[in-house]
Amino acid sequence: MPSLTLRQWVGYTGFALVFILVAAVAVWRGDILKAGLDPQVPFQTYDPPPAPDYGQAAAWALRDARAPGAGEAAIFFVHSTTFEGGSGWNGPIGDRKADAYLQRVVIPNYAGPFARAGIISAPHYRQASLYTRLTLREDAREARAFAYNDVEAAFEHWLATHPDGPIILAGVEQGADLIARLVHERVAQDASLRRRLVAVYLMDAIVGLDQTAPLAACHDRSQTDCVVGWSQVGEGDEGAAKRRLRRALVWDDRGQLVELGDRAALCVNPVSGSDDGATVPARRHLGAANATGLEWGVRPAFIDRQIATQCREGLLRHTVLKSESFREFSGWANRRKARPYNLFYADIEADALSRLAAWKAGRAP
Repeated sequence: MPSLTLRQWVGYTGFALVFILVAAVAVWRGDILKAGLDPQVPFQTYDPPPAPDYGQAAAWALRDARAPGAGEAAIFFVHSTTFEGGSGWNGPIGDRKADAYLQRVVIPNYAGPFARAGIISAPHYRQASLYTRLTLREDAREARAFAYNDVEAAFEHWLATHPDGPIILAGVEQGADLIARLVHERVAQDASLRRRLVAVYLMDAIVGLDQTAPLAACHDRSQTDCVVGWSQVGEGDEGAAKRRLRRALVWDDRGQLVELGDRAALCVNPVSGSDDGATVPARRHLGAANATGLEWGVRPAFIDRQIATQCREGLLRHTVLKSESFREFSGWANRRKARPYNLFYADIEADALSRLAAWKAGRAP
């Protein structure tokens, strides 16, 4: 066998190194990208961004936004995670990339279903970064608890400007977590707010069944002063279901995030509006929508009668909708944010309108 020349040795060695590097990136790509979002500073020594002033319009993504023909409810909506992180534990108010995702994806798909029920307000807040949703570190838990202070301040300002009439509270993902704590600490024990409460919507979040007590899970769509909440997972994806429950964090009575553990998780089926655990056939599904990019007040097209659902073991299991319109965004970080579509858009819309009608009927002279 002829011996290799120096140039050949260098070439083969370089090729091997490149191959090893590419293989390592393929295997550990998620860990590498996640590490890039780590602020690399303890939360205790972290200097958070300046607080928003909720007396100013700039502190609101939506401020009493009204769609044509909207009802008389006032809706307080808290958005999901849009700030990826890397530069800090909590996102600054006015981050352009985060706000662009909020306006293009989150508001049309998740605030949109409530547009027909009334006027909607959605505060900007110093949200915990996407990184805090990917780790169970104590720093991340503190960053998520820090975000609650802004939501509570925004809620108090909103209440002062909406002193009477029916109210709806809604949140998605991180926003749902924060609304759940707000309900437990601020709303559930306030009789005057309870009388005004149409319903609470906690979308795509795991919440302890006892966490919103004494507010109960909704049993049917004629009920008010109750909670509709779920975390969805595709039917048959048991790996994702187990990981979600194993990594779920919920609030304790001290305002700290703790593992869900053996506690039962809230699940109210958005298609039926009930927590009875029954299998709901696809024919009752009112419609999924991809509203990404739509202007406020524009109602999207629906794809209905496509998804069968069931609340089981604390999660909403659903059959998968196979359509090009309901594909995830590309990009590692975007795939870990709120989905760029809403599988239950029309169902949530109908649920809110039904409960609002029941609230009004219950207070008719």
